[in-house]
Amino acid sequence: MRTTLLIMAAGLGSRYGGDKQIDGLGPNGEMLMQYSIYDAVSAGFDKLVFVIKPQYKELIEGLCEKFSGIEKQFVYQDFSSIPSFYKIPDERVKPFGTVHATLCAANAVSEPFAVINADDFYGKDAFKKMHDRLVSLCPSEASMVAYRLKNTVSPSGAVTRGICEIKNGKLASVTETYKITLDADGGIRDGERGKLDENAFVSMNLWGFHPSVFECMRARFDDFLSGIAEGDIKSEYALPTLIDQMIADGEICVDVLDTNAVWFGVTYREDRQSVADALLKMHESGEYPKELKI
Repeated sequence: MRTTLLIMAAGLGSRYGGDKQIDGLGPNGEMLMQYSIYDAVSAGFDKLVFVIKPQYKELIEGLCEKFSGIEKQFVYQDFSSIPSFYKIPDERVKPFGTVHATLCAANAVSEPFAVINADDFYGKDAFKKMHDRLVSLCPSEASMVAYRLKNTVSPSGAVTRGICEIKNGKLASVTETYKITLDADGGIRDGERGKLDENAFVSMNLWGFHPSVFECMRARFDDFLSGIAEGDIKSEYALPTLIDQMIADGEICVDVLDTNAVWFGVTYREDRQSVADALLKMHESGEYPKELKI
């Protein structure tokens, strides 16, 4: 059974202050997506699909030269993929979120696939567990790697996380929760719900799907576009929101894969140094080789 890793790398990184997907954070200038590729290929993934901006194709082709013997495809997340019934406001700049990004790759994916953010570090164990689940995934089944909320917040500002309710090892619901911040005493809260459980499971957009999901995903994306208010130039449709809707309507059953892997990312420019330090320690300890290549 072939498995694909779909890497979403077209975000603008507005809070970070630049294109964080291509920032070299490793000791030799490695981007975070290179660690994900290395870990995924090592786990058994044999195809890479990149959702990118057109101007990054040459750059990403270059970094992929170190990963030989694996199929690579590139697709673009732009407004050309938006159905004709929706008129895009002239002022709109950003794409329409992670559901839109995933749909942009529909014609490039015909096998079970995992979806990740390019600017997050997920860890070896996460990719191994996801790959092993994907090879037996059936239509109407999906999987998600879950992380603890306390390990995914930033001291530099607010973040958005998909907070999960889990019952009998299955995802019961996922709530896209905005403006999650750290208190001075280390507590975690958001602007609407107040204090949050630091050990709550959250989605960090490491999802696994059967390719049959694209049909339902496209229909729900069309519904989302139809519901956008006139003049709204910021609304996005996030994968956690889609999954929550599909679970509620009985269209999908999502396994939750618990992992001991470490997650980290760079939501803000101030997060950069701590991530670079963590990666350096992983190389020095031998967890990663001097050069990431396969």
